[in-house]
Amino acid sequence: MAVIAAPEPVGGGEAAPRLTVIGTGYLGATHAICMAVLGFDVLGVDTDEAKVDALNSGRVPFFEPGLPELLAKALDSGRLRFGTSFDEAADFGDVHFVCVGTPQQPDSDAADLRYVDSAVTELARRLDRRALVVGKSTVPVGTAARLTELVRRLAPAGEDVELAWNPEFLREGYAVDDTLRPDRLVFGVSSDWAEQRLRAAFGPVIAQGTPVVVTDLTTAELVKVAANSFLATKISYINAMAEICEATGGDVTRLAEALAYDDRIGGRFLRPGLGFGGGCLPKDIRAFAHRAEELGVGQSVAFLREVDAINKRRRARTVDLVGELVGGDLLGVRVAALGAAFKPNSDDIRDAPALDVAGSLHRLGAHVTVVDPAAADNARRSHPELAYAADALTAAADADVVVLLTEWSEFRLLDPEAMGAVVAHRRIVDGRHALDPAQWRAAGWEYRALGRP
Repeated sequence: MAVIAAPEPVGGGEAAPRLTVIGTGYLGATHAICMAVLGFDVLGVDTDEAKVDALNSGRVPFFEPGLPELLAKALDSGRLRFGTSFDEAADFGDVHFVCVGTPQQPDSDAADLRYVDSAVTELARRLDRRALVVGKSTVPVGTAARLTELVRRLAPAGEDVELAWNPEFLREGYAVDDTLRPDRLVFGVSSDWAEQRLRAAFGPVIAQGTPVVVTDLTTAELVKVAANSFLATKISYINAMAEICEATGGDVTRLAEALAYDDRIGGRFLRPGLGFGGGCLPKDIRAFAHRAEELGVGQSVAFLREVDAINKRRRARTVDLVGELVGGDLLGVRVAALGAAFKPNSDDIRDAPALDVAGSLHRLGAHVTVVDPAAADNARRSHPELAYAADALTAAADADVVVLLTEWSEFRLLDPEAMGAVVAHRRIVDGRHALDPAQWRAAGWEYRALGRP
């Protein structure tokens, strides 16, 4: 990992700002740890005492490669600690990053802003000196303007407290690199002072040459949801083409390869398969469409509803492929499900296509055994009705069908002959287009994949 210089004093010899991070979930914990490693004094704040205790003792409460080592380094440096006190946060911090979650509301596509509102309210009512509150959570457009008024009304320091927006662009499995070496920084600000505070807070990152885009608050809010909507659309586009290929006998992998040579299109995220999941893309595109409808411009992003529908259809179609391989009736069929996390290098099972497929197969009468290198414990808590195994060969013992649902490297590198020696029937559904069909067919496997003949 490249060394990044510690923060220098800012203009006029002013000390580097002290930072707080409100919310220590995936985004907040990663941000707090990485900013401390960059040389800032950081206080992470959360109402969950168990989470705070875990972090203070050096345990990251989720799976993210490289982060436990950085947490140990940050704690050893004395620059990072975690607590539960908003009083302490207000007294300590010059720049306060709000990193709490914005899940989908249980009865609506809208984002649930209770946690953001609560965090900003609790912090603002204690701010009695000049400070900058920085939103990093993904929120509906217009939230920052509302929170600006909230902060001004509640903060004892009044207009000396400003609000800015700095959207995050973390990819699970690559969050450390995305924090320390982001491809861009977006600063939504209302004053030169707020911009300078953010530049001071990201000084070591900017010094690497990271591009900085300075915008108004509204545009900064839109950047994250617009980016996620574009990525989701590209993923669903190639999966829509997979549906066409299934109806016509075409091969979507060759189609995607041909499209990727066009530099106007490119090959990234043009990979057919089971589709997207996780805690960001699904709920973000739904919340974006919902907010657009509230604003009277729902038609402008109406296509996102179909993007979401295409993505969901891929899950159902994967279940269909398993059924086709066994002659239609799944009752009593033994299925080895390789993967539970929504993507490799993560233990996140939120809206995970893998578990959706595994659960559907179970409800249709199949006996499903799941294996995942990182997400098995989370999956077991969420889906106790499924069986679980410690490794792929154990999961595949006497299986009638193997289904690859999360493209972990250890699954991509499985030996077809070794797997073939333990299964009852050599049948595999490659839900992620991660395997070499020729290699598996040469080993006597009946191979199926979405959008392939």
